[in-house]
Parts: sequence; structure tokens; C-alpha cells
Amino acid sequence: MSTINIKPLGARVLVEEVAAEQKTASGIIIPESAQEKPAKAIVVAVGPGTDSEKIEVKVGDNVLYAKYAGTNIKEDGRDFIILNQTDILAIV
Repeated sequence: MSTINIKPLGARVLVEEVAAEQKTASGIIIPESAQEKPAKAIVVAVGPGTDSEKIEVKVGDNVLYAKYAGTNIKEDGRDFIILNQTDILAIV
């Protein structure tokens, strides 16, 4: 994994989405237009936190986040999302 030049500020977290499943459990291939946006990602970078909110995730954690949360950005041909830590629902 190459280094990323994006450093989140405050209680924000930079994540990279995990690829969506392209087959069902029974082997049916799902076309890209019918795939749901994944709500699972890997933490790539974390901000320093704030006085009122400490950072609870670390780089490399697999997380679940709110479906329409964050800001999508593209860097070096990869898609990332900057989330507020409060938009992260769980570490898996």
C-alpha cells in the first residue's frame, strides 16, 4: 500500500471502501449497476481527535459506517471517504 498524503483533521477518519460483493452466495453475478454501495471500509488515516472526542479507531481497522456519511475523494486513482468518527458505527 502506497503512502497517502491526506491527513484528516480533528475527529475525522480517512477510509478506503472494501470492494462490494460481485456474486451472491448461490453464484449469481450481480451487475455493477445493481450493487449497493458498501458500508464497510478499512481505516487508512486518523486525525488527532479533539478535546471532547478522542479517536477510538486506528489505521488498519475494518469498520462499518453510516450509509450516506462522509465526503468522497479520489487520490492517486483510489477512492477514499473522509468520515467524522461519529459516523463510524462499529469496528469489525
